[in-house]
Amino acid sequence: MEQSDRGNTTRTAHVMKAIRARIASRALADDDRLPSIRSFAATMGVSPSTVVEAYDRLVAEGLIRARPGSGFYVSSTALPPLALAKDQPQRDRAVDPFWVSRQSLDADASALKPGCGWLPADWMPTEALRRAFRSLARAEGAALSDYGSTRGSPALRRILMARFADEGLELARDQLMLTTSGTQAIDLVCRFLLRAGDTVLVDDPCYFNFRALLRAHQVKIVSVPYTPSGPDVTAFEAILEAERPRLYVTNSALHNPTGATLSAQTAHRLLNAATTYDLTIVEDDIFADFEPEPSARLAALDGLNRVIRIGSFSKTLSASVRCGYIAARVDWIEDLADLQVATGFGGPSAVATEVIASVLAGGSYRKHIEELRRRLTRARRDMAEKLERLGIEPWLMPRGGFYLWCRLPAACDSADVARSALAANVVLAPGNVFSASQSAAAFMRFNVAQSRDPRVMSTLQKAIKA
Repeated sequence: MEQSDRGNTTRTAHVMKAIRARIASRALADDDRLPSIRSFAATMGVSPSTVVEAYDRLVAEGLIRARPGSGFYVSSTALPPLALAKDQPQRDRAVDPFWVSRQSLDADASALKPGCGWLPADWMPTEALRRAFRSLARAEGAALSDYGSTRGSPALRRILMARFADEGLELARDQLMLTTSGTQAIDLVCRFLLRAGDTVLVDDPCYFNFRALLRAHQVKIVSVPYTPSGPDVTAFEAILEAERPRLYVTNSALHNPTGATLSAQTAHRLLNAATTYDLTIVEDDIFADFEPEPSARLAALDGLNRVIRIGSFSKTLSASVRCGYIAARVDWIEDLADLQVATGFGGPSAVATEVIASVLAGGSYRKHIEELRRRLTRARRDMAEKLERLGIEPWLMPRGGFYLWCRLPAACDSADVARSALAANVVLAPGNVFSASQSAAAFMRFNVAQSRDPRVMSTLQKAIKA
């Protein structure tokens, strides 16, 4: 082979390697259009004929396909299965969010779960749910058999709009849509706004499924230290300048896992920084009803300009009757509704939304929440006292909710404690599950409502001493 032929072959192989790398990293997804021949030739520093040759070879391999007059597109068979466990270097399974989620969700009835993220069944409004189901059973057949509408139950959306208005967030009907869950709400937003390789900012610590979900979207995760009044604003601003993240995902009310409350001063500084650096904020408001009185909300202060509000009812009503919501700009809701149709064909279950609307509209829900707040206040106090006897100190005492974020005694690693407790059929949530920087080995999150069984404290005491 002559020198020029070898050079052409090498350049063609180089272009093919670049396309394969983009597809493998999911920078190019199924059915995405490849760069035009001329633009990619300029990007790669080769001739258009080299790109034509590379594209033709990739078509022959089945990795991409040609559409006459339109261009080249990623083949539906090009992407390998996404194995999240292999997506990053092997992690200690005691501090892996997927492991903790599976242990909590798959545990048998005899397991104790002070590390899980939901209330016990006997704390939930089961009688109100039964009444709603009985009422729905007598309704027209369409509610029991048809697909849900693309934006979800009008009745439930009206209730949500009224609740938002009470906290100062006025929105139009077409700024709100319902989803099948709070997790799906975040997933839709990520699908809509992110591409593989984008940077996303999270709190450190943060809700561990934020990190798990973002890993599925193949993005770069950076984190900002969290303080009792919200993220460290100085660090937040520095990260925005250095990293230019596309999204910031957070809880405002009763932050998970710390239980901290965002201050009004911090909220204003965050929004100013977001405007300066063109940052979109996703505010998960799932714990709002547990607050004794409302705290600062980014969505209300911003007016849904660059803040997207999401939430669900799994913490206060039922994790079985699932439904979430997204409140955002009108044009974004329009596109998100289309995306929900594309990925799920329709909105959330009409059964779920009608049951939730029925419970929220009744007077029993307000009484249920008031009773929950009282029970949780006692449970947080009692749990803090028991933990302190073991040398475990709450980072702060939250204003509401069911989490305590606690520092273990000196020289204790929470992952080791979690492993030891699991052998006794007790599922704990070690600190580094929540920490992108892996700087929370000395911390653990406790669900006070799931920690009433005396075996939790005895197992914890043994695990600390082990």
